[in-house]
Amino acid sequence: MALTRVEINQKSDQKRGVKVKGFKLHVDDIALIEQASKILDIPQAKLIVDAVKFYLDNKKPLN
Repeated sequence: MALTRVEINQKSDQKRGVKVKGFKLHVDDIALIEQASKILDIPQAKLIVDAVKFYLDNKKPLN
């Protein structure tokens, strides 16, 4: 039995260890992410992951 396109994509995503994550963001924030991605010549997902890691590495502990 042939797999549907959705099933093929799900299997591929699972194999690669990726998952879709969505957020509602203000249009200005989306534009900022898009602009920074273009300026730095990196994908938006990588920009966001790198920014979160940088934030965690540089944030003072709350304790």
